[in-house]
Amino acid sequence: MNVFLWVLQVVLAAMFAMAGVMKTLQPKEKLAGNLPWVQDFSAGTVRFIGAVEFLAALGLILPAATGIAPILTPLAATGLVIVMALAIVVHVRRKEPAAIGFNVILLVVAAVVAWGRFGPYAF
Repeated sequence: MNVFLWVLQVVLAAMFAMAGVMKTLQPKEKLAGNLPWVQDFSAGTVRFIGAVEFLAALGLILPAATGIAPILTPLAATGLVIVMALAIVVHVRRKEPAAIGFNVILLVVAAVVAWGRFGPYAF
């Protein structure tokens, strides 16, 4: 199970790192083509969301891998559960069912990592 959780952590970290970098570095207008929800938010908010996602991606891997403050790994996963819950609310309001499904999957994976790392497979 420990290996399974590591695989989930790496996959989540890769996805959120890429998404975070994209949202942080690309202009809002360019993002709107692939992410129509950004039209509802200011450029600063979109960048903030990207920074949070990128930092959570780091938090999923670095503390556990280095042994420095490993409690940050399940906290990062819990933070991603919250981010995904908020994303689901946005996509429900915008009536975007495909995005809702994807966010639900990411929320469940992050919740499994949080459960495993807080619980029976803690560092």
